[in-house]
Amino acid sequence: MTPKITAAMAAEMADSHGVCRRPVIRRVHDRATSQDQTIAMACGATLESRCPACAQKARALRMHQCREGWHLTEEPPRPPVVVTNPATGPSRRVRSTKRRQGMPNLPKVPMDARTVGATFQAPDGREYRPSMFLTLTLPSYGQIIPRTGIPADPTHYDYRRAALDAIFFPRLVDQFWKALRRCAGYDVQYFSAVEPQKRLAPHLHAAIRGAIPRQVLRQVTRAVYLTVWWPRFDRVVFPVENPPVWTGTDYADPQTGELLPTWDQAMDALDSDPYAKPAHVMRFGTQIDIKGIVAPSPDADRAVRYLVKYLNKSIAEPFTGDDDTDAAYEAHIDRLHAELRWVPCSEQCSNWLRYGIQPDGAHDGLAPGACPKKHHDREHLGLGGRRCLVSRKWSGKTLKRHKADRAAVVREALQQAGITAPDIERISAEVQADDGKPRYEWHPVENTPGLYVRTVLATIAERHRWRAEYQHAKALNCSGKANHDNSAIPP
Repeated sequence: MTPKITAAMAAEMADSHGVCRRPVIRRVHDRATSQDQTIAMACGATLESRCPACAQKARALRMHQCREGWHLTEEPPRPPVVVTNPATGPSRRVRSTKRRQGMPNLPKVPMDARTVGATFQAPDGREYRPSMFLTLTLPSYGQIIPRTGIPADPTHYDYRRAALDAIFFPRLVDQFWKALRRCAGYDVQYFSAVEPQKRLAPHLHAAIRGAIPRQVLRQVTRAVYLTVWWPRFDRVVFPVENPPVWTGTDYADPQTGELLPTWDQAMDALDSDPYAKPAHVMRFGTQIDIKGIVAPSPDADRAVRYLVKYLNKSIAEPFTGDDDTDAAYEAHIDRLHAELRWVPCSEQCSNWLRYGIQPDGAHDGLAPGACPKKHHDREHLGLGGRRCLVSRKWSGKTLKRHKADRAAVVREALQQAGITAPDIERISAEVQADDGKPRYEWHPVENTPGLYVRTVLATIAERHRWRAEYQHAKALNCSGKANHDNSAIPP
């Protein structure tokens, strides 16, 4: 008697065979033929803890994107320019661009209209186009026990600054690239990954196209800073047990009924205060690692793998283990997460109510400590944005285009071997019927355990069939190429 396959067993089978363990199942109705069919789509998760198969596909796609743009010898296609009308957008507050006192000045050099690196010729006549691999970190927030990531004295560890630096780290990185382009003399392009150090502070690994003097990189790193001009939020006005109340149009003091200042009012007060200080100022740490990379080489391949090493893991996941430091390390994560829960992450964050200010665009239902943005999650620990940051002119292609190119290689191999390739545009929502309306209607399906098992098994069988066809097509194509080459050799 064949044992019954449970949903848990099917999920393990999906992981072992490299298919999605969380398929999105939909019923598709064809209005032209009045027929229905059940379709399973991959969930597209980028974290391995959610779906190993989809996370591995996302990681492989990022590796492909990194390789294709790193050592280009010609300028990539120019991406489309998005034109915006500033008159239709919200008014922007303008502040002085004068550098803060004590910050080193940056040099200004003539700009070249290029994104590719310069070429160097060796004495033997060979040409090289070197590039760079750069690592930037954040400063210290307190002494760390070596090789553990755990603060030596958690009571004196600056968790507040660590939390704010994690939230604003992408903005500091953006400032770095702007300054580097002005100092390098060309339109520097990069492929970078934001990852956590063991102490949980984010740091940046970046592949840079072209060679930049190490002195310039160090100078820019020392000089770049980020100033956050927000109202002060260093004093709690309303404790969690007595938050502001919604009046129908604004938030008010629950005791006096006095309306809280709106975001614009708070910012106007900040602008009019000649002694106002920024809410937060951050800089990079003193540690910087710079390597020259020449491709093709084993160093370049290792650098690409290292760049995407942790993209499919959550922030703290790579460093959790089973040793004796687990309890202390988990306490370190909990303490940082507790700080992140209450600090504002943006102008619209509901945590502003805790400090007596209505967030920008305030509406009913906001509560301090309950902001839905990812910055406050224990899984992200402040890094709520994208973990992979890529410049627009890196390869001249979007990630969607890179994915389509990879699929086109497989389709071409199948077609050359005379095998019918799967139609990637089947039942597309863009296909229209004769009446001009979408031909296919998509409807949700209740994902019962039985349907889930059948879907996973069918997906595994389909994957094996496609893989066998692709391997067979490659073998036929290689054989045909060999025969073609041999036919050109005279007997």
